[in-house]
Amino acid sequence: MREISLDRLRTLVTIVDHRSFAEAARLLHLAPPTVSLHIQELEERVGAPLLSRKRGHVQPTAIGETLLARSRQLLADAAQVLDDVRRQVEGLEGRVRLGASTGAIANLLPQALEALGQQYPAIDVQVTVLTSQGTLSGLAEGTLDIGLVALPQPAIAGLVIKPWRRDPVMAFMPAQWKCPARVTPAWLANKPLVLNDPATRLSQLTAEWFAASGQHPVPRIQLNYNDAIRSLVAAGYGAALLPHEAATPSHDPRIVMRPLRPALWRRLGIAHRTGRIENATQHALDILWSLRVV
Repeated sequence: MREISLDRLRTLVTIVDHRSFAEAARLLHLAPPTVSLHIQELEERVGAPLLSRKRGHVQPTAIGETLLARSRQLLADAAQVLDDVRRQVEGLEGRVRLGASTGAIANLLPQALEALGQQYPAIDVQVTVLTSQGTLSGLAEGTLDIGLVALPQPAIAGLVIKPWRRDPVMAFMPAQWKCPARVTPAWLANKPLVLNDPATRLSQLTAEWFAASGQHPVPRIQLNYNDAIRSLVAAGYGAALLPHEAATPSHDPRIVMRPLRPALWRRLGIAHRTGRIENATQHALDILWSLRVV
């Protein structure tokens, strides 16, 4: 059995609203016989008259009134669906799935989310905390749209990975310590340390920084959450090596921050799939690129 066409329902609504077959034909850009055929097909489908003509005026029958009310709702729902899809196509709303480490989420991502929310409030960004490898896997599998990953990364078929941020790694130390103007591996290796979890790229970078000077310190604790590391430093538990983004607000006064000698840099990249990018994802990428420091 054929479904009722929305075009036929639109014809019915237009006839009733304007009390005229001829006016409906003009407004819908249809030939008058086509308008009559639409009503005939509806009446055959329903099995009862829908309209009556009295003294030149068109009136809906009781059954016609019932179908008319439902027709208006169906046409409104169809228009809303098309509008919702159009807004997604234009990137005015939609969903963006993003993977990033806790470090990027804590200090960099909030700036991007605030700017995106101001410009495109109907775009929903769903953030997942992942390692760089987990993020790249999610992109390759199609469960993520954007990834913030540590660099360098090997080339991966189907993915674009571009440099995004180059931020200095600094020594974060309790304010009561007597700290040199620049912190060396030899000086810091003799201090209690609060370092990143070995699974992170930052942990590898700091281990290489120490090892290049022949130092292999054992930290008091290793975490994968930079805010928790800062809290421990502020409490006097030890020193940490963390990236410092220029736009980050002033830190806890219980912490002193010093540059490293030799200098060390944390590099981040933005990754996404090759091919067509949905507009909502592109808007998020544009905002992230505005925070680029390379």
